[in-house]
Amino acid sequence: MGDIRDAELIAAGRNVRNLARLRRRYGRGRWRKLKGIAMVRLKDGTLRKAELHWYEAARVGKKELKIKRYLP
Repeated sequence: MGDIRDAELIAAGRNVRNLARLRRRYGRGRWRKLKGIAMVRLKDGTLRKAELHWYEAARVGKKELKIKRYLP
């Protein structure tokens, strides 16, 4: 829904667990796993603040965004 704020690096390069799968699916790049906070709209239409995790690489962009937990 909104912009992701407080983005923080979790892992980069060979420390990304799913690196081989990411490269097969989306291509080569400097893959990083990040986390951040954003407002998300759920299927029932409600807005919640949530912690998000995702992978991203240069020239590929953000991939596999997922909600890890809801915040108060």
